[in-house]
Amino acid sequence: MLILKPLKLKIMAVKQEIKYLTAVKTEKRAKKYCRFKKMGIRYVDYKDAEFLKKFLNDQGKMLPRRITGNSLKFQRKVAQAIKKARQMALLPYVTDLLK
Repeated sequence: MLILKPLKLKIMAVKQEIKYLTAVKTEKRAKKYCRFKKMGIRYVDYKDAEFLKKFLNDQGKMLPRRITGNSLKFQRKVAQAIKKARQMALLPYVTDLLK
């Protein structure tokens, strides 16, 4: 038993000297929010092309929820509105520089 006690002290000393290769994150990102719920918007108008362009990237592709912060309900409504606007030729299907 006397032999085991010094070994435990050495193991504890090694655990305290552990250095991490990655820096500890201190900054928190701002929480994403659904702009429709925040502003009280209930209907996504497919005729408002300028508003719908906020949900498209430069190539004309729809941005995902994880980037826009929309809730699932309103992301579906935005997708349907963009598809209707494209069908009515208010928005292009594909483009090089949309914004």
